[in-house]
Amino acid sequence: MRPRDFDELVGQDRVVGPGTALRAAIERDDLRSIILWGPPGSGKTTLARIIARRTRAAFAPFSAVLAGIKEVRDVMEKAAALRRATGRRTILFIDEIHRFNKSQQDAFLPYVEEGTIVLIGATTENPSFEVNAALLSRSRVYRLERLERDHLAAVIRRALADRERGLGSLRADLPEELIVALAAESQGDARAALNVLDLAVASAPEGADGTRSVDAVLLRDALQKSALYYDRAGEEHFNQISALHKSIRNSDPDASLYWLARMLESGEDPLYVARRIVRFASEDVGLADPRALTLALAAKDAVHFVGRPEADLALAQAAVYCAMAPKSNALYAAWGEVLESIRGGATDPVPLHLRNAPTRLMKAEGYGRGYLYAHDAEDGVTGMECLPDSLAGRRFYRPTGRGLEQTLVERLEAWRKARAAKAAAGDTKEPPPRR
Repeated sequence: MRPRDFDELVGQDRVVGPGTALRAAIERDDLRSIILWGPPGSGKTTLARIIARRTRAAFAPFSAVLAGIKEVRDVMEKAAALRRATGRRTILFIDEIHRFNKSQQDAFLPYVEEGTIVLIGATTENPSFEVNAALLSRSRVYRLERLERDHLAAVIRRALADRERGLGSLRADLPEELIVALAAESQGDARAALNVLDLAVASAPEGADGTRSVDAVLLRDALQKSALYYDRAGEEHFNQISALHKSIRNSDPDASLYWLARMLESGEDPLYVARRIVRFASEDVGLADPRALTLALAAKDAVHFVGRPEADLALAQAAVYCAMAPKSNALYAAWGEVLESIRGGATDPVPLHLRNAPTRLMKAEGYGRGYLYAHDAEDGVTGMECLPDSLAGRRFYRPTGRGLEQTLVERLEAWRKARAAKAAAGDTKEPPPRR
């Protein structure tokens, strides 16, 4: 039931409707490289297939999930040979182009620049982050919108009526209220809607008159059976990332490895996992072991640099390191308290003694007066208050005493005592001359 032409494509008039620039370029067979960005089932692959039917160029489809860069290079070399022999271009369609890391994407550049290939990349991820900047600058990005319920309902009705490619020959019957319900449950994904419809009709018994009637029970059963065990936008996605985060927090390297592998093997975007590990390193390890953040960022860079599956081990290394690291959420808690104070109105002016005074007027206004230069103190600490008046003496950061924070507890306590003693003794002086 994949649409064969623009008239059958629903929900994307803004991108390829009559009079649009992309539609005109396709119709005159003068397409330049493009990136199609949109949610699952919005029509990215369908649009590429429509282009394939209309162009005189050779068309080579690839999935970045199933094919490696070697196979793509082979196609590009054949495209170059075809261009030399006949002058024909090749349209190279890469589905899920974000699965190629940015170094791998570099392989397309010379062929795109020479005009040997016209690249059509399809992605569900933001191209600004997932597509090589050089490639992005040579392509036009078109964003496909999530399909509305009315669009999905139209797709379902057409599938029920079409005898050639749809379910019309089966004389399938689905009441209008169930068509609307299925459209709502499909969450903008036409492919998901058609998969459920096909399963429901296949499960429906054939009546005496030869019709297959789908009722609410059959439709609900089909919805349950067709639900992916792991859906990157659904509940299981959040369940598993929650399991990974909590396993690392509980210092369980075995469970951390298990949930990490479950997610990656199910098709999760490795960059999403990397971002969560970076977040964990700051939230749950913090200054108890600052190296956790460095390692997490290195794992993120590895995903960009080498891609999957090689980068999986870097993610595993970061996850296990964080699981084995001493834990502290003191920094996370302190940051939350600071934000709460500011949002609650603690936005006093910067105290005069903390302001720079680069001009005579500012000095005359008292800017910098009373500032204490910490390096002049033997222990590097003065009695000067650095918070605004409404928060004077407030303590936000309370290190736990675990890992490196044990040293920070002792150091901070010594500094606070020294600061309090000096403040009580009237430790004030004018700032040293500016050098």
